[in-house]
Amino acid sequence: MTDLGIRAATPADSEFLVDMLVEAVNWMPERNWSREQVLANPALAHYVTGWMQPDDFGLVAVDPGDRPVGAAWFRYLTAADPGYGYVSDDVPELTIGVVETWRGRGVGRALLRAVLDAARERGIPAVSLSVERANFAARLYAAEGFRTVESFEDADTMRFDIASRAQ
Repeated sequence: MTDLGIRAATPADSEFLVDMLVEAVNWMPERNWSREQVLANPALAHYVTGWMQPDDFGLVAVDPGDRPVGAAWFRYLTAADPGYGYVSDDVPELTIGVVETWRGRGVGRALLRAVLDAARERGIPAVSLSVERANFAARLYAAEGFRTVESFEDADTMRFDIASRAQ
């Protein structure tokens, strides 16, 4: 996308990351969790609470007017407080959210590729995520090389081995 910019996320982006977590949770039109509901749910809130920790990293996609339209970030969670896509303490979990009006325009793919490149540059060997099978993003992750490592009733935990991505 030529009209899209991508920049590193900063501590000042914490509220936007919450917005993008809410977008990620509400990927289907019939789900309409409020910001307050997402932040009150510890299993979701830990993806954004206290952003930005020393090992946190993220990217923000911006439109031509420099307005944020999406974000991708990874965070290390532990076995004591695992995320939905937890595989191990040394594999960060990836979260991606795109403003609804920008979905289907390549923003998610651009963010995904850029954040995986950033993970490689940091020497991170793998990243993981959780995605509901009905979510159109599941096809994106599979197309980009993520593989399912654990399946649940409606969702899969997927892992991407950084070394497998061509430079």
